[in-house]
Amino acid sequence: MKVQHVQFIRHSALTDLCRSRSTSFLRIQSRNLRSSCPRTAPATSTLQSPQPSRTRNIGIIAHIDAGKTTTTERMLYYSGHTRRIGDVDEGSTVTDFLPAERARGITIQSAAITFEWPPPHAVPSPATTDDIEAQPRARFSHTINLIDTPGHADFTFEVRRSLRILDGAVCILDGVAGVEAQTEQVWAQAGEWNIPRIAYINKLDRDGAAFGRTVREIGSRLGGWPAVCQIPWFEGGKGRFTGVGDVINLEGLLYECGGDGKAIERYPLSRLEQEHPEFSRELRRARTALVELLSEHDDQLVEAFFEAEEDHLQLTPAQIWYSLRRCLLAPNTMVIPVFAGASFRNIGVQPLLDAVNNLLPSPEERPDPEVGLGLVSGGLSQLIRGDLSLEKHVSKSKKKGSDLVPAAVGKALQGCALAFKVVNDPRKGMLVYIRVYSGTIERNALLFNTNLQNSERATTLLRMYASESVPVQSLQAGEIGVIAGSKFARTGDTLISYAGNKATPPDPLQKLQLRPIKVPPPVFFAAIEPNSLREEKDMHEKLALLLREDPSLQVSQDEDTGQTQISGMGELHLEIAQDRLVNDLKAKARMGKIAIGYRETLPQASSTITKVLEGERAASKGKAGCTALVEPLEGEPDDLVSDFEDSFVHEEDGNLVIIETPTLDQRGRSLESDTGGLPPHLLLPEIRNAYLNGALAALSRGPSWGYPMRNTKVTLTLRPDEHIFGTETTYGSLTAAARLATIGAFKDAIKSSPCSLMEPVMNVDINMDEASLGTVIQDISSGRGGHIVSLGDHEEEQSQTGLDSRRIDVRKIYAPKDPFESGSSLAGEDHQKVNFQRTVKAKVPLKEMVGYLKHLRSMTGGRGTFVMSVDRFEKITGPREKALIAELQGGL
Repeated sequence: MKVQHVQFIRHSALTDLCRSRSTSFLRIQSRNLRSSCPRTAPATSTLQSPQPSRTRNIGIIAHIDAGKTTTTERMLYYSGHTRRIGDVDEGSTVTDFLPAERARGITIQSAAITFEWPPPHAVPSPATTDDIEAQPRARFSHTINLIDTPGHADFTFEVRRSLRILDGAVCILDGVAGVEAQTEQVWAQAGEWNIPRIAYINKLDRDGAAFGRTVREIGSRLGGWPAVCQIPWFEGGKGRFTGVGDVINLEGLLYECGGDGKAIERYPLSRLEQEHPEFSRELRRARTALVELLSEHDDQLVEAFFEAEEDHLQLTPAQIWYSLRRCLLAPNTMVIPVFAGASFRNIGVQPLLDAVNNLLPSPEERPDPEVGLGLVSGGLSQLIRGDLSLEKHVSKSKKKGSDLVPAAVGKALQGCALAFKVVNDPRKGMLVYIRVYSGTIERNALLFNTNLQNSERATTLLRMYASESVPVQSLQAGEIGVIAGSKFARTGDTLISYAGNKATPPDPLQKLQLRPIKVPPPVFFAAIEPNSLREEKDMHEKLALLLREDPSLQVSQDEDTGQTQISGMGELHLEIAQDRLVNDLKAKARMGKIAIGYRETLPQASSTITKVLEGERAASKGKAGCTALVEPLEGEPDDLVSDFEDSFVHEEDGNLVIIETPTLDQRGRSLESDTGGLPPHLLLPEIRNAYLNGALAALSRGPSWGYPMRNTKVTLTLRPDEHIFGTETTYGSLTAAARLATIGAFKDAIKSSPCSLMEPVMNVDINMDEASLGTVIQDISSGRGGHIVSLGDHEEEQSQTGLDSRRIDVRKIYAPKDPFESGSSLAGEDHQKVNFQRTVKAKVPLKEMVGYLKHLRSMTGGRGTFVMSVDRFEKITGPREKALIAELQGGL
């Protein structure tokens, strides 16, 4: 009765809304709905030139061990790309091809692969009207560029740079563990780029799998309304997982037990009502709940519902598919389509691929990519159309005919792409993965790198199939491909091709840059040294290759000891880096013990320090000066940026760099006289960049312990009459002068006492079963000096963090009853009561988390997992500071 009552209330509210509208208006809207969903032409092969509207650039994202690579293997098998299904445990998968990946059974680097779904030979030609109505897009062959991403938190940058170029994502959830800590992180990272996502609840064949509980966790932990598009089909209601109920098409999909998943028996609703009445009733409830949810976010479905005589079951599958798609692609959407399956048992993967075609956007449907041209920013299509104003970009040293008017930019720009990944292949050399955002990148085209300001030819273009590749003549807008043999391109570089035979493109295309990929700061480091002095040069060359592959690794050299140090995101990250360096790149080197990346902060402000650099002293041409003042930074750098509106301000790694030019206006002209100012060969924006680079170089090494600086404010002042010496002053000399002045200010600030040390404090999310909860809490709070933030009460966390406006009422979420669950299927019960997994959120010093995984597994019987990310850096005080200083001094 409770279920019927709730349904009646929501049904009545929808009916009242429909009846309040004018009948004629509704008919007009209904005609508009039908005209907005046109019948697509029969499919053709997309192997030669994929159509942008039938291209899907998607990623598989999830917590570690949720089944990403297993699902990818099934996708490749059903699409006809492979003839047998690979196994992660056997190390025979297509996308996990590195020796380290196969040895550990985890994904370490993202792998790109292209396939077609449905396979061209399997597409009916022409498709029938009924087929089109049931599957509006999936009936036609689409080219899917898929990227399988890592799930381990140490490789978060690998996920970030893959998400940067994707148009959609499939988030895979473990049906037993539910929404795990790393799932929340990758979901939030995808949200930063506004990537539409669908959820796939996997592993429903395992003991303890709870589809309903996981659906409710999607609402409470991912902050969206789950739109349940499939429900699990258990044998006899509580037995073996045998298939899924398709809520959109109102049919049951029964898979052969132990089969390869290709034999699917379809049960229409009429047959289900006769042979499986309980399952058919749940399918009806799921359809009602789905229509009700979509009606709250899509007015067009409300009109269609009225024309369907207010019957939830009479809406066509095409109407629901299009409504789901409109909701998913809407800005700031809160609708999350949810699908079900068990990839290892070959259940549910083909309908998931259909959903990728039907729901996720093509490259044409994504927002306009952001670009910058010096001081000008806007959309890429705006620039191409000539709608972007370039007035701010006009330079003082403009030569006649060197610049383009806005309308001519679109004609000159033939292709624009972003390099998002670099891989050193032992057979093919350096492979630069690119996503083309406009125009075409042709084979042998001259590509200009706007970040490095150099050019090279794309002699070989490839379309990748994991470790295999196929040469292509060109890559169109929306495609993902590879440039083989590139000598310079790095992750985040913008590559353009342009009209004309000049070595460099005309201004302003020289400075065209797509939005870059942010690299998180590393927190672990280890010393690395060659086996002998003879191997040192080779080791540094191999390190340079490794850093070009993975920019989240950093290499620095201790100026006092000459020791080389490599920094990374975690213990496993550095372990894999060593494995790549020694085993794959064949460097003869060894890595020391992994240590913590501390930070230094100033004890007090310095006095004003001025340095003038002479060319001979710097072993380079040029003469320049700079005045610096350094002081401790109180408060968060992001909050203080707005306080310096009249100055150039840059925030990086917790530091604030302010560059003042009190005697110049924004164009570099003198404020003190009608003439004068900067010499013709120097531009104010470039001078600021030179000063900034000098300050950042000084901040990378503290004056007391050699750690990077943190919570430091650096103010650099340029006075042209004192710091610029005509043609003798170059940008390089300005950078060197800024570095010298900043270092001099640091030394002045620590005359009376050394810098204080700061340690990284981590946000730690620990997953364990209920029985281990007390042991883990005691260990974190007593043994490791951590602070427990919560025990998994996500609704309370949302209210504390000010997320009430997007808060999801779990009681209103529809979810089918789990086999072991009692009560209503409309989620009237507290979802936490059936969750045997608990999540502890804590803040713990990073030093205490080194080697924690082994300890956690021993406490939880091997079932505990955790992920962590940097929360903040805080000063070390008291006995811990004395012990650390003694340890550092002992190691010197």
